[in-house]
This record gives sequence, structure tokens and C-alpha cells, in this order.
Amino acid sequence: MNKNNPNVSENDEVDLSKITSGFSNLVSRLKTRFFNLILFFKKKLLIIASLLIIGFGIGLYLDKNIVSYNHELIVTPNFGANDYLYSKIEKLNSKILQKDTLDLSKLGFKNISKIGKLTLEPVIDIYKFINNNEDNFELIKLMAEDGDLEKIVENKITSKNYPFHVLKFGTSNKVTDEGLVIPLMSYLNESEYFEKLKSAYRKNVEIKMRENDSVIKQIDVILNAFKTSSSVNPRSSSLVYYNENTELNEIIKTKELLIAEQGSLRIDVINTDQIIKNIVVSTNLKNMESINGKLKLVLPLLFISIYLFIYLFKEFYNSELEKSKQI
Repeated sequence: MNKNNPNVSENDEVDLSKITSGFSNLVSRLKTRFFNLILFFKKKLLIIASLLIIGFGIGLYLDKNIVSYNHELIVTPNFGANDYLYSKIEKLNSKILQKDTLDLSKLGFKNISKIGKLTLEPVIDIYKFINNNEDNFELIKLMAEDGDLEKIVENKITSKNYPFHVLKFGTSNKVTDEGLVIPLMSYLNESEYFEKLKSAYRKNVEIKMRENDSVIKQIDVILNAFKTSSSVNPRSSSLVYYNENTELNEIIKTKELLIAEQGSLRIDVINTDQIIKNIVVSTNLKNMESINGKLKLVLPLLFISIYLFIYLFKEFYNSELEKSKQI
């Protein structure tokens, strides 16, 4: 065992010396290449500086003159018009892609040749989807038993039925409400069937509100009568209240519920004045995605990269050509 130790130690020293030598050679080559790179930039400084200035100038000009804008509308479909909304957007997209400017002009759109494809995405909100709706809650509960809940709430069938949806599109110029937003909403609300549903729904709400007001007035009469009786004979009325009129608390609770319902119905009247209700409009947002607005930085780097590629390709070609001549 001891006789083999010197050989093992000697082999380890040889391997270590090889590793050290290889590492030193690598460092030496890296230093040489880095120095050659410095010499290259020093030699080509004028060309590289010119490319940087030219690229920056062209990029700055393009950033100022070639601008695009993004627009977003948050809408909510009423009366179960979710599928209707998506179909209308698909139909409008087909007209835009086909550049059917005549038909689009009839709809009231202006600068229509500069509109990009419209995308409609649901605002994922499972709580709004359930929101006191027992059927929706049971549906989600049932679907969750058979799969991943996250995938279920985001799938196409479920997501179409969320209350809020974001409509996004881009243009190469600024837009006005009169030239784009108003015609778009008019187009989305153009449906004879859903218009009838809207009228019937709003009439039902008005009837319900009148009936609620009538019931509240009747409850007020009862409460006022009790208050009058209470003021005339406090002791006896107290006995009546505790012994015979225990339903008075229920009447008061009913009034509170009716008042809360009236408030909810008033909000409902505001939200249902359109088939597709426009909630939020954000237009003329400067598009800064991808390289938009960044060409003054991108073009100098692009020009230098192209120049370096051409230079290296020429060096490679000349080197291989010399090798071929020596064969």
C-alpha cells in the first residue's frame, strides 16, 4: 500500500499541473482577444461612432413620427348578451381585416384604415361571477370537483360569462370619441331582440320599485299608528308590543330590506340603460410595447451589430480562402 503512494502523488501532481497550465493558457487567450477587441474598436472608432450617431438620429426621427396608440374599453353585457358581444366583435374584426371601409364608414367610423384587430378578454373575477347567484356557485363547485379550479375559471366557456370584459385595439393615430368610441358602442348595441329585452327588463324594474315604495308607505302607516298608540298609553302599548305584536320587528326588518332593494334597483337602472354598457374608456395610450418608442436605442445597436457581422464574415472568408490556397 505504501509502495503505491508515491505513484499516486506523482499522478496527482501531473494532473494538477495540466489543469493549471490549461487554465493559464485560457486566461492568456482571453487577454489576447480582449486586447485585440480594444485595438479593433480603436481602429474602427470613427466608423462605430458614425453608426451610433446615424442610428440614434434615425431612431429619434422615427420615434417622433411613427407613433401608435392603444385603446381600452371595459364593458359589461346586460340581459345575457355575453355571446352576442363576442360575436359582434368577431364580425367587426372580419370587416377590419377585409378592409371593408365602405361598410365601416356607414357605421360611423372615421380613419378606419388605421384600426388594428380588436381583442376581447374577460376580467377574471370569480366572486363577481358567483355574487349571490346560487346556480353559478353550484356550477363552479361541481366543475371544481372534476378538475383544476384555476383552469376552470379561466376557460373560454366560463370566462365569457364574467360581468366585465376588456376590449383592446390599436391605431396608428389618435382617435376621438366621435370618430371611434361612439360608433363602436352604437354598433355593439344594435340588436332588435336585446333592445326588446332591455325595455321589458327596465319596465319590470320600474314596476318593482313602485310596488316597493307602496309597501314601504304601508309599513310607515303601521309604524306611525303604533307610535301614536305608544305615546297615548305607554304602559298598555308596551304590553301589546311584547305580548301581541311580536311581528313588529319583522315588519321593521322588511322595511329595511325593501329600502336596500330600492337602492340596488336604482343602481341597476343606471347599469342597464344599454345592452352593452360602457364602464371605462381609456384612449390614446402611447404604445411603448416591443421596440415602439425605443428605436433611438435599438437602431444604433442594430447598425453596429450588422457592421460587426459583415466584418467578421469577411475575416472568416479571407482566412478560409488563404487556407484553401495553401492546400
